[in-house]
Amino acid sequence: MDGEVENSVASVVAQVSIGGIEYSPLADGDYDAVVLGTGLTECMISGLLSVAGLKVLHADRGEYYGSACASLNLAQLFERFGGVSSSDPPAEDIYGRSRDYNVDLVPKFILSSGKMVSMLLYCDVTKYLDFKLVDGSFVYSGSRPHKVPVTPTEAMTSGLMGIMEKNRCRQFFSWVQYYALDDPSTWQKRDIRTVTMAEIYKYFGLHKDTIEFIGHALALYRDDSYIGKPALETVLRIKQYADSLARYGRSPYLYPMYGLGELPQAFARLSAVYGGTFMLHTPVDEVLYDENGQACGIRSGKDAAKCKFVVGDPSYFPDKVEPSGKVIRCYCILEAPPPNTRDSSSCQIIIPARQVGPNRKHDIYILVVSEPHKVCPPGKYIALVSTTVETDNPANEIKPGLNLLGPIVNSFLSVDEMFVPKSSGKEDKTFITQTYDATTHFESCVEDVLDVYKRIFGIDLDLTTPRPKPGQSSTES
Repeated sequence: MDGEVENSVASVVAQVSIGGIEYSPLADGDYDAVVLGTGLTECMISGLLSVAGLKVLHADRGEYYGSACASLNLAQLFERFGGVSSSDPPAEDIYGRSRDYNVDLVPKFILSSGKMVSMLLYCDVTKYLDFKLVDGSFVYSGSRPHKVPVTPTEAMTSGLMGIMEKNRCRQFFSWVQYYALDDPSTWQKRDIRTVTMAEIYKYFGLHKDTIEFIGHALALYRDDSYIGKPALETVLRIKQYADSLARYGRSPYLYPMYGLGELPQAFARLSAVYGGTFMLHTPVDEVLYDENGQACGIRSGKDAAKCKFVVGDPSYFPDKVEPSGKVIRCYCILEAPPPNTRDSSSCQIIIPARQVGPNRKHDIYILVVSEPHKVCPPGKYIALVSTTVETDNPANEIKPGLNLLGPIVNSFLSVDEMFVPKSSGKEDKTFITQTYDATTHFESCVEDVLDVYKRIFGIDLDLTTPRPKPGQSSTES
């Protein structure tokens, strides 16, 4: 009898009450934050929340880390996009072994002096990962890709420009290189905090083709709206690209060995070190809200967990996001590097929109990786061609990129809707991330993480401060 009473009491104590309804506890049942989805963005945020001293529950309906940015072996790639059953695997005599492939669904390079590296170092997750330099960075102009110049010396040897334009570009790069906000003598009477990039370009007399590769291949803008804004951010972006190139010499970009699938898991390990709880293969049936319309928990079947706010990818909040366009990605298997890329085993090629046609608005991105990064067998190359969809015929929009690859052994096409949150989340305590865009670099992804962090805490994340130790909140560091 006493045992029955004790079990009954324990059962009552274990219940989680949300909105007057009793649930069995999901994991511990009570958290500061719940994060939904194990995409890279969500795992980065989960790690940062744990580092900040919050008790975090991280759940995903999927069976493996990565969500929309997972890495697949070749059989999984064929099954997902080619409709080929796992019982009928791809021919090894053509492709090699399936397990030798790590094909990233959303591959992106890491700028070696960019925000992503700052995030990796701040969170100290580099100890879980190995990186290798990407061989080259190219921009398409005229009829072929060209190495992206960023220094005065490179400007004078680049095939992108004629001799007179080379000299003007050299002067521009030299001005950017030596510009210092705290030293007006370097300004040439141009304060980049107030002067627009349009005025800077006009001052140096740069041609529209030069402006195009500076804005899209160096500053990594996705459109030309930056031209009418103060030049400060653009100058800093160009400096960042130049610093990234100078760090290792051949290229400004890095890529993880075995692909990006290791990155979400690295940040998940960080969260776990700081006390985070992870639950894969966990259906999330409902985000629960209190009488004020603020998120206060999640429900999975008869189980639930309370929290103070919820973070998640758009797939968990269909009524709180709106479409922002579509992205097309074509995953290609090659047997040689793309022509005119200096036999690079890995590279990025950016095709600025205007090189495709006067009415094109979005750039086309090409990313190539191969065996040195341990993503495919020797003699094979993985190429991604992606862009933001503008017409009713997305496959036709990426042809300019496919035409640069050379012979293609096989290819797989995917068109995905992109979503953005309708609101900041401050009112209803639901902080939603954005869908991954078409770019082949991580800068926009990190900007999304930093934006969500600021929406949650009301302050910018300072990546230069020491990271708190486990058991210590960020306010105590």
